[in-house]
Amino acid sequence: MAALKQRTSGLVQRRNEAIRSAADKDRDSAEEEDEARRGEEEDDDDDKGDSKETRLTLMEEVLLLGLKDREGYTSFWNDCISSGLRGCMLVELALRGRLQLEASGVRRRSLLSRKVICKSDAPTGDVLLDEALKHVKETQPPETVQSWIELLSGETWNPLKLHYQLRNVRERLAKNLVEKGVLTTEKQNFLLFDMTTHPLTNNTIKQRLVKKVQESVLEKWVNDPHRMDKRVLSLILLAHSSDVLENAFAPLQDDQYDLGMKRVHTLLELEPEKESAKPNVNELMWAVVAAFTK
Repeated sequence: MAALKQRTSGLVQRRNEAIRSAADKDRDSAEEEDEARRGEEEDDDDDKGDSKETRLTLMEEVLLLGLKDREGYTSFWNDCISSGLRGCMLVELALRGRLQLEASGVRRRSLLSRKVICKSDAPTGDVLLDEALKHVKETQPPETVQSWIELLSGETWNPLKLHYQLRNVRERLAKNLVEKGVLTTEKQNFLLFDMTTHPLTNNTIKQRLVKKVQESVLEKWVNDPHRMDKRVLSLILLAHSSDVLENAFAPLQDDQYDLGMKRVHTLLELEPEKESAKPNVNELMWAVVAAFTK
């Protein structure tokens, strides 16, 4: 009788463990679906007052900050924006729930040593993003964030990996902004050659973007990066890495400029490894920041 009770007790215990295990799996699955859905809806929550056509990606926002309004081109001396735009692509895909870093493991590997993996291959609707996503998905073994920035920029000595380069990124982004009614297209003569330029036509959208950046470190400053909107935080850090952030603060009065830049520097002085270990963060975004500040 005692043996029968023991066997029955063991049976019930195993059944309960199986039920708990199944419940845990269902909960994890539900959490992953919720996270993916939040990634899909990230853009819909941003700029709710805008029409769909004027919602900009991180790449377009960074380029728009870097473009001279009348001339329609970026500074010839800016050699950071090319790699900065590739970093924007990786972060944009992460914010949309398409990419993530592999697990850090028990030994807590550094951000720059962890590989970028495809979380979802669902199309984003943006040609450049989908092209970058396709490269990440099809590459085995996976590459790190630093490697992807170099590969997508074409800054590699390996001729077998040159096909990863995304070409004419600035021109393609500018054409996207033309289609969204933000820029226009002109030809400008530079003595020895003609160059296609994209002067600003919709100053309202540009000013809204500049105001968003300014307010994030002035009126809406929260003194905690983890309470900031992830997209706005990413924009500030990536605009700085692309050497275009200064353009957003140029119109400010001296005292506002000093205060805004002081707060920006507090964000730039954060340690990506420590910040990425905190709850509810986008690890890939901090990995991109680490790649630019190493």
